[in-house]
Amino acid sequence: MADEYQQTWLDDCTALVGEENAEAAFEKLSSMVTGDVYGEDAVEAYANGGDAYFCDLATLTFDGETSTISGTDKDGNELFSHTYHYIGMEPVRGLYEFESDDADSGEFTYFFLAPDTSAETYHIEFRYGSDADALSQYDAGDYAYWLASGISTDCDQTMIDNCIELFCTENLAG
Repeated sequence: MADEYQQTWLDDCTALVGEENAEAAFEKLSSMVTGDVYGEDAVEAYANGGDAYFCDLATLTFDGETSTISGTDKDGNELFSHTYHYIGMEPVRGLYEFESDDADSGEFTYFFLAPDTSAETYHIEFRYGSDADALSQYDAGDYAYWLASGISTDCDQTMIDNCIELFCTENLAG
């Protein structure tokens, strides 16, 4: 979570839980999206409560004309680039399921995408991996606590502010 947006997070938390609880709410929310483990390691780490979601990609690119999804790491190195086709809907969270057309796509064989859009929720949510059944589990198996989110690379400050406000509201409003 970028330090430059901490005040935005704190302001949104304050509006929802009050000034006396804002710092604790911010700490809770930031810990939810900065996990450093997933799979069975996460299941063990969160056995007594709490959770955090893990993601290690920096940039995803979706090319609708060629049905290609590609991704880079934080240094701009390409991690993968494959064409995908739609295979159905994941029943737990209603994610769109896509499968790679490349038999050697490894951990990027399946992409599960939430119906979120920049226009409606200001961000996207997704999962990817080599096992569609394991991706359908959220708190067990190889991809436990593996749910990523992202915001458009051409976002403006309003979109960032709206995205943070929505996340705070979804997770703090009682």
